Amino acid sequence: MLNHALPILLGFLLLSACGSPQNRQGNRDTPDTAPNAETPIVETKNILFFGTSLTAGHGLDDKSLAFPGLIQQRIDSLGLPYRVINGGLSGETSAAGNERIDWLLNEKIDIFVLELGANDGLRGIDTQETYKNLQRIIDKVKQQYPDCQMVLAGMMVPPSMGGAYGHAFSAMFPKLAEENNMVFVPFLLERVAGEIDLNLQDGIHPNERGHQIMANTVWEALYPLL
Repeated sequence: MLNHALPILLGFLLLSACGSPQNRQGNRDTPDTAPNAETPIVETKNILFFGTSLTAGHGLDDKSLAFPGLIQQRIDSLGLPYRVINGGLSGETSAAGNERIDWLLNEKIDIFVLELGANDGLRGIDTQETYKNLQRIIDKVKQQYPDCQMVLAGMMVPPSMGGAYGHAFSAMFPKLAEENNMVFVPFLLERVAGEIDLNLQDGIHPNERGHQIMANTVWEALYPLL
């Protein structure tokens, strides 16, 4: 009789142990289901590149290969929480940019990269007028987003515009950068301007290789801000 009852008794004890309160509580406290185990949410921040055809990637079949798009690729490869907005527009002048910036500021901007003035220079627009327009754009960004970090890309004009004009034009950019505490890129087209194999047939707009160099130039200034 005892021999027949022993297996039943052992089975009952095993079932009781598996369903004990201590075991059920232990399952609830495993790391996968613990109530306090939450994954932190990282906010994605926006970088607005605001400029001319140089920013827009004029002449490129794939606009994502313009230097802002190449910078987005670097950001993604590093796993940084930033999204690039390409606000480049071919033919943009500083005056037109001052009108256009308003609607682009409807979306929160954390870093602002300003590349404007080249078309003013090619048209011989008075440098004081260009300076005022660029300052107005900067002021609008600051007013809307006081904590926004800002980068200014400097430009130059061809010698055909005259030495006096060229000097006054180039001098605008470091002055604006200093007065507004902006990170300064002295010349966006450094090592690209005038290089036949780095530009399109028009000799003005960079090709894919040229944009790669531009991305390197801007990245050096931008990366410390990320």
